[in-house]
Amino acid sequence: MSQQSAVPKPSLQGVRTKVRKGQVKAQAKHEPAVFRDQLYKHLETVPENDFEGFSAKLVQAGGTLEYLKYADTLFEILLVGGLIQPGGSYLDDGAPMSPFSIFNARNPPDIEELKKYVDVFNKLNRRFKYLQKPFEEQSLPTLLQYIGRWSSEQRDKLAMTIGLLLSQGLATAACLQSLTKDHLIKNDQSINILAVVFSAYLTDQSIDHLAATLKRGNIKDLLLFFPPNKRDAKVLDAFFREKNLPTVADWYTKKQYAIAKDAIMKELKEVVERSDDSESIISAIQSKLEEQRLPETELIQSIWQGLMASVDWSARPDQIEGLALREVGKFAPVLVAFCKGPKTQVALINIVQVYCYDDTRVMKAFPQILKVLYNKDCVSDQAIIYWYQKGSKPQGRQHFLKATEGLVKFLQEQEESEEDEDEE
Repeated sequence: MSQQSAVPKPSLQGVRTKVRKGQVKAQAKHEPAVFRDQLYKHLETVPENDFEGFSAKLVQAGGTLEYLKYADTLFEILLVGGLIQPGGSYLDDGAPMSPFSIFNARNPPDIEELKKYVDVFNKLNRRFKYLQKPFEEQSLPTLLQYIGRWSSEQRDKLAMTIGLLLSQGLATAACLQSLTKDHLIKNDQSINILAVVFSAYLTDQSIDHLAATLKRGNIKDLLLFFPPNKRDAKVLDAFFREKNLPTVADWYTKKQYAIAKDAIMKELKEVVERSDDSESIISAIQSKLEEQRLPETELIQSIWQGLMASVDWSARPDQIEGLALREVGKFAPVLVAFCKGPKTQVALINIVQVYCYDDTRVMKAFPQILKVLYNKDCVSDQAIIYWYQKGSKPQGRQHFLKATEGLVKFLQEQEESEEDEDEE
């Protein structure tokens, strides 16, 4: 048995094992410089600024060159004009800069010219769809982390191009995460680049469109692009206004207000569930305001919504109106504590108006709720009269004005009689 196992097994001689084509490509030597030189041969034949010609040549070259294997190399050439070494410097092998690159655009950078370059990338990625993923997940993030290596004009060209790519949906905002690296956020480099990106984006799209793009790219807080010692909402607001981007400053402020309002509403619901004591509720609100300040009109809205959300509305339909009046009366001390100025009082009336319009179960109770707020000193007679005359919201306006006509008439007569007494 042992002698048989020692005998070598027969084998086929002179037979070639067939290897799959994909395996051959994977095992082939990676030669980006060779790929670059081959690509240059195609691009060198195109006249300068002939963007249609460059698009056609890139599509033609894709038939013979391995675009998928050399995707990073391809986009380094087309975006910054040459091969990039680890660390961000160009490969110094004596090769010229690419005949086509966004760095070839004229100085100072022109947004309309850069749109033509972006159109070339659009046509290339649409023709070779497999390039889209490496383009937005590898090439753009990598080049952004090296953006400090180039001149100010080159940085602006790359940033403007990325802004246009994002605005046209040709890349996601996830690539901007590279700008939060420590070596870029110092000296305000990241935030200045981001401002250029936003400026280019907003030439074609709205701030709401930009906000949605940032959300999809998981860009949660713009303060992360500032140096740690400048991560303050006031600094951010002043910076974007100085860069002539007030819409970005306003959007960020509103976003922070929304976060703060949600936090207050959540806190109110939890506090009321534990205790409906007015002092405890007021203390909880003040504690939240120390974390994030809110304008009085925004604050009173979140307080009303939070208090109403804590109410158990499971009563019979014929008891809902009475329940609403009791709850408003119970929570009146909380509203009084934060409803001091006439502007805030009118805002509260409008908040109640919209609330009653949205919840038809308490729609008829609006005049009575308004009367409770007046009797509890939450709103003044002047605030009610102003709201009635020119301050109401469009939601159900005619219905609510008619329903409060008697109350307003009573307040006006009372005011007139007080004036007569003062004159006497």
